[in-house]
Amino acid sequence: MIQIRKVSIRGLKPSRRRIFLYLPEDYDTSGESYPVLYMFDGENLFFDEDTTYGRSWRMAEELDRLHAPIIVCGIESSHAPGERLSELSPFPHNTEELGPVKGRADILVQWLVHQLKPSIDEDFRTLPDWEHTFIGGSSMGGLASLYMLSSFPEVFSRAVCLSPSLWVQPGLVCRMLCESDYPEGTVIYMNYGSEEVRKHADTFEVMQDAIRILLEKGVFLTFGIIPGASHCEECWGHQIPLFMQSLLNP
Repeated sequence: MIQIRKVSIRGLKPSRRRIFLYLPEDYDTSGESYPVLYMFDGENLFFDEDTTYGRSWRMAEELDRLHAPIIVCGIESSHAPGERLSELSPFPHNTEELGPVKGRADILVQWLVHQLKPSIDEDFRTLPDWEHTFIGGSSMGGLASLYMLSSFPEVFSRAVCLSPSLWVQPGLVCRMLCESDYPEGTVIYMNYGSEEVRKHADTFEVMQDAIRILLEKGVFLTFGIIPGASHCEECWGHQIPLFMQSLLNP
């Protein structure tokens, strides 16, 4: 079951966004409360007609199949040129196609923690504590999820970082990880497709540094290179059963 709402995010363009809420099949009848996974690029998660690239993760069908006891809150990203990169990036950087990109992830992070999460906890039967509050995304959303977990380690216990764009200011990414204090029991699921790693040599280097730092910090890290996978919604959707194990495993 999916609900769609509209929310306002001050400081980002456009300020009005949709959020896509997946509720478990038995939500109306179980009387139970559920953990919540907040995800970026919510328009790409559920419906092919909404997705940027024509193929969604088809997440609702997969979660129903798994009978996953979880609420997913997908936040729509900006569709304006360059704005998505800006709002999901913790750091300013340059791109070949768009030139300079501002780092505005701090605005999104503060809004999610101080406005969206309290609203979701009030309106739905959630388990609002640290142990049951998760964050996730892919590509720039994967980087934003790592930033979110590092900025609010007392709020989020687990993160799904699929194909995270660690190439954005690798030095600052590693410094962020080094300076963060992750509570005991923090879990991160992170991986890349073999095809995308081959095309981005810089990713392989910073990826190794990030893995080393996270392990030294005592994070429970699930990491892998997915054979034959590329940088696309379909490949990320195929990983839903894998990262759900990391999220829901007590």
